[in-house]
Amino acid sequence: MHRFMLLIGPGILVAATGIGAGDLATAAFTGSQLGVAVLWAVPVGAAMKFVVSEGLARWQLSTGTTLLKGASLRLGRPVQYIFLVYLLFWSFFVGSALISACGVTAQAIFPIWKHDQTGKVIWGICHSAVGAVLVRWGSFRLFENVMRLFIGIMFVTVIVTAGLLVESWETIFRGLYIPSIPYGDGEGVSWTVALIGGVGGTVTILCYGYWIQEAGRHGVSGLKVCRIDLAIAYTMTALFGLAMLIVGSTLEIEKEKSSQLIVALANQLEKPLGTFSRWAFLIGAWGAVSSSLLGVWQSVPYLFADFYGILRGKPGGHDLRETPAYRNFLYGLAIVPLTGLFYHFREIQKWYALIGAGFMPLLALVLLLMNSRSEWIGKRLRNGWVACAALLVTVLFFVVFGAIEIQRRW
Repeated sequence: MHRFMLLIGPGILVAATGIGAGDLATAAFTGSQLGVAVLWAVPVGAAMKFVVSEGLARWQLSTGTTLLKGASLRLGRPVQYIFLVYLLFWSFFVGSALISACGVTAQAIFPIWKHDQTGKVIWGICHSAVGAVLVRWGSFRLFENVMRLFIGIMFVTVIVTAGLLVESWETIFRGLYIPSIPYGDGEGVSWTVALIGGVGGTVTILCYGYWIQEAGRHGVSGLKVCRIDLAIAYTMTALFGLAMLIVGSTLEIEKEKSSQLIVALANQLEKPLGTFSRWAFLIGAWGAVSSSLLGVWQSVPYLFADFYGILRGKPGGHDLRETPAYRNFLYGLAIVPLTGLFYHFREIQKWYALIGAGFMPLLALVLLLMNSRSEWIGKRLRNGWVACAALLVTVLFFVVFGAIEIQRRW
């Protein structure tokens, strides 16, 4: 069992990092608005993320370079600076959203502070600081173990909670196998598309390449392991999304309560399931947002350090975590987004969704271009017609998703 957990370690990190505050909100809101009729949308979204992540792993294992380096060298310097600007904006808004979610959840579990806003700020600062300390001075093995603990807590509690709330399994299976979109509040299509695009991470998908480096995977022989690894990761992601949608479908959720969404969900669960379920759900939700924060703190500095190395003509490797670029970006990520604690949470969430919406079509398009060139990736691992079709569908879908999301948010 221990060997198996080491084998699927990078996939567990993908699942734990990709499931955060935005996933909780999107799935719960969609369930409250549309019910379980749109359950089918969750595995569709997970499948799209699998396609993109598999393409990323295929490029890296075939070429021996990260996708970021490959895109920088093959597609030109403008790609580098566009990515840098995007990464900085994404890091701020995602970091702010995660810190706020951790602060709100911790204050609900440990209401030490008299005012919730004060508790959110103090607990948020504590979570950011502890995450930075664990990443900076802890080993990669410690990071993996802590992430496994978090994902175990969130997975068990949320899945069990959803199972206890199910009134008709026949209705659940119908929602999975018969695609339909209820009218809802007039935004049925928007909510469904947001659900497909919102579960499972965006920029953090790029970090999978650095985690498989840490796991020592190289060459074509590692691709089979990566496919198994990613299949498990996105199966877990889909199950979590399904569970949150089921939970949301049983509750009345007001959009205006987004800053206190997790607490509002837990409070409403107390009536049908009892006090224990309320606390269990709060702890599971805390595990979800805390694992996402820790995963972002550990992985996103890889991207900046790799980018900085590319600009200086120095290739990335296993020692990225020891570079000044990695450390400095980690400190900035842990400190700068703290200013978001003093802004209205809805504004942070709006920009978080907007910034994230544009990334997936760009990543899928890059993989469609780069992985289809035999002279770049080799004939053995280049995109076949199935991979090309899947990536093209993903690009088209997320372009539509971005347009709908921008229209809905603004």
